[in-house]
Amino acid sequence: MLSAYDGRIETIWRPSEDTIDRANITRYLEWLARHRGLTFASYQDVWRWSVTDLDAFWASIWQYFGIHASRPYEDHPALIARSETRGLENTTTVTYAELARQVAAVRAGLVRLGVTRGDRVVAYLPNIPEAVVALLATSSLGAIWSSCAPDFGTRAVVDRFSQFEPKVLIAVDGYRYGGRDFDRARELADIESALSSLSVTVVLPYLRPDATPARTENRMSWAELASESAPLEFAQLPFEHPLWVLYTSGTTGLPKGLVHSQGGILLEHLKSIALHQDLGADDRFFWFTTTGWMMWNYVLGILPLGGTAVLFDGSPAHPDMGTLWRFAADAGVTYFGTSAAFIQACMKANVALDHAALSRVRAVGSTGAPLPPQGFTWIVDALGRPLPVGSVSGGTDLCTAFVQSCPLLPVRAGELQCAALGAKVEAYSADGKPVVGEVGELVITRPLPSMPVYLWNDPDGARYRASYFEVFPGVWRHGDWIRFNTDGSSVIYGRSDATLNRGGVRMGTSEFYRIVEQLPEIQDSLVVEDASCRHATRRIASSPCPRSRRR
Repeated sequence: MLSAYDGRIETIWRPSEDTIDRANITRYLEWLARHRGLTFASYQDVWRWSVTDLDAFWASIWQYFGIHASRPYEDHPALIARSETRGLENTTTVTYAELARQVAAVRAGLVRLGVTRGDRVVAYLPNIPEAVVALLATSSLGAIWSSCAPDFGTRAVVDRFSQFEPKVLIAVDGYRYGGRDFDRARELADIESALSSLSVTVVLPYLRPDATPARTENRMSWAELASESAPLEFAQLPFEHPLWVLYTSGTTGLPKGLVHSQGGILLEHLKSIALHQDLGADDRFFWFTTTGWMMWNYVLGILPLGGTAVLFDGSPAHPDMGTLWRFAADAGVTYFGTSAAFIQACMKANVALDHAALSRVRAVGSTGAPLPPQGFTWIVDALGRPLPVGSVSGGTDLCTAFVQSCPLLPVRAGELQCAALGAKVEAYSADGKPVVGEVGELVITRPLPSMPVYLWNDPDGARYRASYFEVFPGVWRHGDWIRFNTDGSSVIYGRSDATLNRGGVRMGTSEFYRIVEQLPEIQDSLVVEDASCRHATRRIASSPCPRSRRR
């Protein structure tokens, strides 16, 4: 079995009675008691109910959040954004009223271009308000969205978008990162020529905001697309209607297109963000991401709750590793989400945080890789107070975190707090038996609403079944090693297909990172599989650049 972190497990935060009383999940449990007659003695009890009676659980989420109901919203910020390209001294705020106006205008522009239900709109856009507007406008029509960040190379973009046969491409002319300008005119032209299905490309002058893109038969500007006001309308769609397509990494062939549904994503993100991240209308939710990572889609799940999505485009290390923290202070971020790599880079750089300026931050989230115990303790030390650190795990495949944080439970350094409500996550032995206290394959044994409704260009479902259900028939195998403790907490050890087996002892990638990253002379490390001796070794490469660098 995998070796485990054998140091003393430190509880870095424990919820107070007041924290528990104010938590969104507590109000949900009170609602269950009042309206369903259901009471539970512990989080584990309600989790067991949520994964046993799936119909009742997801129906309760639908009804608790009032998805059928409509209510007026207060005109407070929907989006707060900062961009290196537009100047780190500038912050853009978009209210809900303004967001609705912009979405309606872009929706009307897409209608003029002939976009209708089932058509595909793709974006080569950074993490800026225009990307959010374009996604919402696309989904309001019942069209299907997909995006890549503009730092993706031409081949990576074409490999993804060409499968999708899009009608409209929305793109920037370039961007600034780490103090350097990156012109994307050549890449954009190459992408256009490779996508024969395109009717039109909409160009947003982002790097050169004063430029006016030339109007041609197949090109128009963002300003022209959004030039006419219109009422905001929404197509009535089936629950399973496609919302967007995300992509696997493509390390073994073309990236697989993961089709997620309108209803499934809405339910899952409401549950996760409100009950596990404990966020609502008064919160400002930030996660450092690009439009090429599913966390961008996840952050936008705060909008149906009436909260504020906080967006950043640029290098997290320019001019120094304090850039994101200063932005969080200026934007009044209440939940600061990032990656384990960024936290470790801050540790290496000895970043000093302004406790008073960051006083509104009440929780920190980490994903993308296992966060080592030192990362947990650094966060509470750097912020100068105990607070919940939510190391969470999930994936692009389901566009959510299914091993989650919870405001009702203590946080122990190096551990993930719980399996998410409605997510029957287990560890399986090699013979397909659930194990506790041992490392096993991470599996999901009951359906989640945000599982892909299908893979793009997979009409008979063969690739879908082979990708997730072949190893354990009828059971989703995710591809990670995990160990569940008896109290429901867990430790993730990295990918199960990237494991060193020496003398019968299996070691995951997270264990290499945990040791190597502690060495002061190593600024960055990457565990890489050597295909020529797959079962014997893994190479460890070091680099002088922050791991949070651009691809």
